[in-house]
Amino acid sequence: MENHEFDFWIGTWDLTWGEGVHGTNRIESILDGAVVQENFEGDGLIGMSVSVFSKEDSRWHQTWVDNSGSYLDFVGEFMNGKMILSRNGVAEGKPVKQRMVWYDIKPNHFQWNWERSDDDGITWRVLWNIQYQRRVVTNS
Repeated sequence: MENHEFDFWIGTWDLTWGEGVHGTNRIESILDGAVVQENFEGDGLIGMSVSVFSKEDSRWHQTWVDNSGSYLDFVGEFMNGKMILSRNGVAEGKPVKQRMVWYDIKPNHFQWNWERSDDDGITWRVLWNIQYQRRVVTNS
C-alpha cells in the first residue's frame, strides 16, 4: 500500500555527511499510522517534518521546518526503488527546482541527497549527501 512506502525510514538513524559531520534523525509513524514525523539534529540544525500520503492526488506531501526559519513543502512519489520529493524554490534570487532523493535503500542503511536544478529539472546536482545508518539498540 502506498501509505506504507515511507516505512523504510521509520526508526532512529545515525547520519554522516561532508567531512565527517554527524547527526541523528528519529522517524516515527504517528496519528494512527497516517503521518510520518521526522526529528533531525546535526551540525547546529534542528528540524522536523511531517509526511503524508494524500488520497486526493495519490502522492506524498512533506512539510519541513527548522531552527533557521526554513519552511519547505514537497510533493512526490516512490518509484523505481527511490523516494523523490520535489518543490519549486528560489536560490540566489532565481527560480530553481529542489528535491530530496532517498535511494540505495536497504533495511539498515540508505543514501539521501539534497539536489538542485537550475534548468527546470533537465539536470540535477547534488548539494548535500547524507549516509543513513540504522542505530543499533542495545539493552544494557
